[in-house]
Amino acid sequence: MNLLREENEKLDEELQQQTTEDDQLKTPAPRLSLDEDEQERAERELDEQFEREEEEQEREVEQDEQALAEDEMPDSYEEIMEDTFESLEDLLDNKKYADFVRELEKLNPIDAADFFENLPPKRIPAVFRLLKKDSAAEVFAELDAPLQERIISAMTDREISVIVEDLFLDDAVDMLTEMPANIVRRIKKNTTPETRAQINRLLAYPEDSAGSVMTSEFVDLRKTMTVSEAIKHIRQTGIDKETVYTAYVIDDSRILEGIVSFKDLLFSARDALIGDIMEPNIIYANTLDDQETVADIIAKYNLLSLPIVDRESRLVGIVTVDDALDVIEEETTEDIEKMAAILPTDKPYMRTSVWENFKKRIPWLLLLMLTATFTGTIITMLEGKIDALDFPLVLSLSAFIPMLMSTGGNAGGQSSVTVIRALSLGEIEPKDILRVVWKEVRIAMLCGACVFGACFIKTWAYDCKFNTEPQYLMIAAAVSATVFVAIVLAKLIGAILPIGAKVIRLDPSVMASPFITTIVDTLTLLVYFLIVIYLLVPQMTAVL
Repeated sequence: MNLLREENEKLDEELQQQTTEDDQLKTPAPRLSLDEDEQERAERELDEQFEREEEEQEREVEQDEQALAEDEMPDSYEEIMEDTFESLEDLLDNKKYADFVRELEKLNPIDAADFFENLPPKRIPAVFRLLKKDSAAEVFAELDAPLQERIISAMTDREISVIVEDLFLDDAVDMLTEMPANIVRRIKKNTTPETRAQINRLLAYPEDSAGSVMTSEFVDLRKTMTVSEAIKHIRQTGIDKETVYTAYVIDDSRILEGIVSFKDLLFSARDALIGDIMEPNIIYANTLDDQETVADIIAKYNLLSLPIVDRESRLVGIVTVDDALDVIEEETTEDIEKMAAILPTDKPYMRTSVWENFKKRIPWLLLLMLTATFTGTIITMLEGKIDALDFPLVLSLSAFIPMLMSTGGNAGGQSSVTVIRALSLGEIEPKDILRVVWKEVRIAMLCGACVFGACFIKTWAYDCKFNTEPQYLMIAAAVSATVFVAIVLAKLIGAILPIGAKVIRLDPSVMASPFITTIVDTLTLLVYFLIVIYLLVPQMTAVL
């Protein structure tokens, strides 16, 4: 009992001692005695330090993010190709030909062709021989004609046979049309009779016709085939075809009956008949249709290929979208050259000699120079009337001629380009001439009225120095009235001439800026002198 009491007393003492220690810990530490100014300054310095540290951290984060973004920024495709070409040239220089061929075959054929364009000309045939047969044909089709000619000239007869047989027919025909006659004969000599016959058939079509740009390598099916049989047929024959995305359904006489897309084959029942899933409403063109018409049809209906039929509606070929793009580029270039009064050429600028450029440009320059002589004739005819004006006034009136002729030419060019483009896109036809004229008349009146007011203010304020004498007001009125009439005439001529050219089966682009400008300049000068004679000669006669 006594022992238990002693243990309880000892435990109470320990608890009391522990409570005393806890109370001592809870007692706040004495504060450092600072006056209020020092304490505020210390707190302010501490806040500024914290702000500086936060700004430094933010700058470091931004720098890290920027550096990371720069590291992750991919190079442009052109930069990648430049690095690739350099590595390919290093492989060639170090005679690592196997590695070179392996890396070159990874490239798109167009990029591989660009690589050959950058090689020294004498090295090209030897490097081209390193390529494997399949990739060689793909790259060869993308090369420019001069490089193709150089490679063909360095090839053996057997190599020519191999490369031509591996080309698509339309690519082979395009190549032959760019080659000299001796090279063409050699190429035809080294092709199989079947290939030669197909090439000759395509070459027989008129230039710039649908037949001249089509290929006869397409997938054809029969209505009685099942989907399973059609897919099997495509697998067996499609490897050598220009495209397998669209198949053409024909009968035993090769009459075109319908089309089937590969998508339809994939999502149709295997036992479904081709005649049941084909599209019988076919968009097609004739072999003698203009190639630009074919390209327009492909662009209008968003087609991957367009079937070409002969006069008996037999399917003889297709024009693919890549060929249509080439046609559009060619036709656009031709139109631009005609609009600039240059005879069209098929050669790139750097491959056209000075003499060839001279021959393309000089005919139009001579024609435009001769037509411009009408301007001098008009001045000579009206010289007697103008003599009634005093010499300083004649000089001042002559100073406005460049501005008047330039304004009229610009106005005519605006209308002609707009109408030529509308004709090219099929937005208007010759039968719409009255609607076009009415629209251009309203546009011309608005433009003429606006320019009339601006020209009157400019002439009276700047040229006549705000002189209110009648003769100076008449000068401003004559110049402004001429501008108004010139704009109206120019816009009407710019709208009518391209449509007239279309009616007589000429290219509307021939009636573009240079030709229209010459006509408008002559008419503007005639109008100007007539207005001057009408307004100023009586005025000066009355003064004298």
